[in-house]
Amino acid sequence: MEQPLPAERHARILEVLAERHAVRVSTLSELLGVSEVTIRRDLEELERRSLLERTHGGAIPAQRMRAEPAYGVAAATKLIEKRAIARAAAALVQPGETLFLNGGTTTLEVFRAIDAPGVTIVTNHVGIALESADRAMHVMLVGGDYRAPSNSCVGGFATDAIRKVFAGRAFIGVEGVSLRAGLTSPVAAEAEIARVMIEQTHGSVAVVVDHTKVGTVADFAVAPLTAATDLITDVGMDPDYRDDLARMGLNVIIAEGAGVPRGS
Repeated sequence: MEQPLPAERHARILEVLAERHAVRVSTLSELLGVSEVTIRRDLEELERRSLLERTHGGAIPAQRMRAEPAYGVAAATKLIEKRAIARAAAALVQPGETLFLNGGTTTLEVFRAIDAPGVTIVTNHVGIALESADRAMHVMLVGGDYRAPSNSCVGGFATDAIRKVFAGRAFIGVEGVSLRAGLTSPVAAEAEIARVMIEQTHGSVAVVVDHTKVGTVADFAVAPLTAATDLITDVGMDPDYRDDLARMGLNVIIAEGAGVPRGS
């Protein structure tokens, strides 16, 4: 049987990834009738062209995010997963801690889930401040330029205020988590806020994202993956990618009660 040409293999690999969202080298080898060595070379070439991201055992699609969704759209997306992630994040909070929470819909869910007493939250998220009136915690809202897409404040006023705080823990929402590109955001001002919060945290930094953000690269760098200590996500994350992140030193926490794991 004649083996498919490289271009034909590449097209088929991308089709399989679009269908399955994650695939192993062994599966592709069987589907295409070529050796695993050939498949690995194909994956290297496709990754070089930014068409996928390799994992230790296979690949996931490469995703680009150049614009953030409207806040209302984001708030209604993957809500079950975000609430599960928030519960897992809130379980880490200790009484009396000072926390950073940046803008975004996942960090708002984290705020809603926190029940540890005596907590101080420093945030640029206007929604968190508006919901804090009946909560037994101290919320400090940094000022700055208001951005409706994230319902948050950004700019020099915000970062100057954040630099006056040394938080014991941070929960950071981003739009992209990538082995190649690290933590990214589609908005430069939002990336700066997240970066300064990470820099000003002297304890653990937990990135809180649903699985659709994993493997995504946005336009502006926040920080390398090594700047975070934990990644809290849902069961939809590809297991091979999870293992690769763990090899980089991240403590990957899979939130329970958030759907069905991805197949491979």
